[in-house]
Amino acid sequence: MQAGADGVELDVRRSADGVAVVHHDPNLDEETPIHEIEAAALPGWVPTLEQALSACTGAVVDVEIKNSPGEAGYDPAQQLAGEVAAMVADSVGGARAPAAVLVSCFWPATLEAVRRARTDVPTGLLVLPAFDAVAALEHAEQCGARVLLPFRLQVDAELVDNAHRRSLSVVAWGVDDDAELASAARAGVDGVVTDCVHRALAVFGRA
Repeated sequence: MQAGADGVELDVRRSADGVAVVHHDPNLDEETPIHEIEAAALPGWVPTLEQALSACTGAVVDVEIKNSPGEAGYDPAQQLAGEVAAMVADSVGGARAPAAVLVSCFWPATLEAVRRARTDVPTGLLVLPAFDAVAALEHAEQCGARVLLPFRLQVDAELVDNAHRRSLSVVAWGVDDDAELASAARAGVDGVVTDCVHRALAVFGRA
């Protein structure tokens, strides 16, 4: 945030005792899955989602729910989706709260579960690099998403225009080097998820 980013993207999983915690990988280490560890037993550097949202006061936060079939700890009942939806909705507007929160996922069923829990929480459909981003537009509309999040190599002006005609915003992810950032900017994306904040600000004319 101090570097000038509008916000952050983070990943949330469910601990063994049902607490939403922030961790990208399914395992804490090579042998220990996050979903088999109770929240109190996790190291201090693994925050709860509640702690993370509080730390992001004034920021835009993209909360990616890690709950896709085939992944460790997958929950077909979508309990995490409902819990995240409630937590996100309750967090916005408080004294120590993000300015806005988007809930995203690669799995449309998870986004549908978020919307069933809270229709006021905006959602975004992530697109895997091997998938057809144009076809994903249909899935995004069907599950009520407001944002399409394609991989950087899937983004072009035609995709962005198509999404905008459907009233969907486009946020590209994995966009880090200058050429990738410039290509995304030319395509007209609404935002990027990047590890290179200073470069992104320069390319998008906000440095």
